[in-house]
Amino acid sequence: MFSLVVQMQVRPGKREEFLAGIAANAEASVRDEPGCLRFDVCSVEGEEDRFLLYELYTDAEAFEAHKRAPHFAQWRTIAATVLEGQVNTPGSLLVSHTTEENA
Repeated sequence: MFSLVVQMQVRPGKREEFLAGIAANAEASVRDEPGCLRFDVCSVEGEEDRFLLYELYTDAEAFEAHKRAPHFAQWRTIAATVLEGQVNTPGSLLVSHTTEENA
């Protein structure tokens, strides 16, 4: 499985706009893309404008399809105005332990 960890720094005063845009993108990704298995948005404690995303796809091709989706294009438009910086770290899921009802 293809995984992606994204660190995002949001411009001051743009937090709510960021959260609305990324929530819509995450929801549509899991709902509309068969290859998107997980899309988590996490805040960083003590840093109001810093966030981490964890995305999980069946494979790299599913991630490429994600980048072509209409909701991703909408997100990129929002991202251009709300993000100060972004670092993407792609990888592969090796081990996972979860209780989904707690997620």
